Amino acid sequence: MKHLLKIDERIDDLQYKGFKLIQNPKEFCFGVDAVLLANFPIIKKDDIVVDFGTGSGIIPMLICAKTEASHVTGIEIQEYLSDMAKRSVILNNICDKVTIINDDLKNWADYLKPSSCDIITCNPPYKDKGTGIINPKNGKAIARHEITCNLEDVICNASKLLKFNGKLCMIHRPQRIADIICIMRKYKIEPKRLKFVYPDRFKAPSMILIEGAMGGRAEMRVLEPLFIYDDNGSYSKEINMIYDRGK
Repeated sequence: MKHLLKIDERIDDLQYKGFKLIQNPKEFCFGVDAVLLANFPIIKKDDIVVDFGTGSGIIPMLICAKTEASHVTGIEIQEYLSDMAKRSVILNNICDKVTIINDDLKNWADYLKPSSCDIITCNPPYKDKGTGIINPKNGKAIARHEITCNLEDVICNASKLLKFNGKLCMIHRPQRIADIICIMRKYKIEPKRLKFVYPDRFKAPSMILIEGAMGGRAEMRVLEPLFIYDDNGSYSKEINMIYDRGK
């Protein structure tokens, strides 16, 4: 395992079926939002899945571990992150199940066929360009701010890659919900499921999970809310189940 590591990197146990992930704690590491997104899509046996902006590959790893998807492709523009993701694929011996592409997500057509994907996941930059303080470390800035792609880039390109009735699943901030719905409908992706994520039941929602169907009919279900912490300050029952600690 150690031969797959570079300076400052570590191997984290995902605590699910023995899967592990290479990360660099000095750079951008995955958080609960990635875990929630990986758990949100309804992925059927033999589905083809693509993860836009895959980072170190956490979402493809979890989808591969938890579902019977035929193949998962992660696209990441940052070379050092995609390199880590590729080495995690080797570490977990899943080269036949997961492919990592180092490129801009807008160049997906160089690798994949149009209308060929069942599920697209994306944990996009949350902050609109020109808002908030830009992190001086470029990698973290790209992950958090719409620098290399924006919300419309994600949704527009997803609409071209998805099969009819294929699903786009994203996690985002509640403040962007109007933008998300309007842009989805602009590209014929109909919002179908919406879930609000709260830190606890005494606070406002901090995240949303949303699914849109390519060419779907107009009807959106608002799902039961998800609370990260219970009234005692411990992880909630649903969070423990998502992390496979429900037992």
